[in-house]
Amino acid sequence: MAGGNAIRGSRVGAGPMGEAERGEAAPRVVVAYYCANDHVTTPSFAQEPGMVIPEFWDCPRCGFPAGQEQDNPPSAPKAEPYKTHLAYVKERRSDKEGAVILDEALKSLRDRGLIK
Repeated sequence: MAGGNAIRGSRVGAGPMGEAERGEAAPRVVVAYYCANDHVTTPSFAQEPGMVIPEFWDCPRCGFPAGQEQDNPPSAPKAEPYKTHLAYVKERRSDKEGAVILDEALKSLRDRGLIK
């Protein structure tokens, strides 16, 4: 007996997949977006009353922002270097403020007998 299933790749209740059986597709608006790497993306949006088309779209090929003006695409985002937690703390506190906080913490530990 051959192994297999007569309805492989189907599901219970599945019918024909033609356009006529599924109904009419919603009206669409196709918008072209251009990124700084000369990629073109053309997403389509369902046309409905009060629709707002996004000004920018992320390019699916490079991830850069894309705009609707082919001659003037948005510039690539600036890549900021990785900062450590200490770098962020130093942005918020001066060395003098840090010394005061450290002294308070050490005093608290000494008072509780955790350090000498």
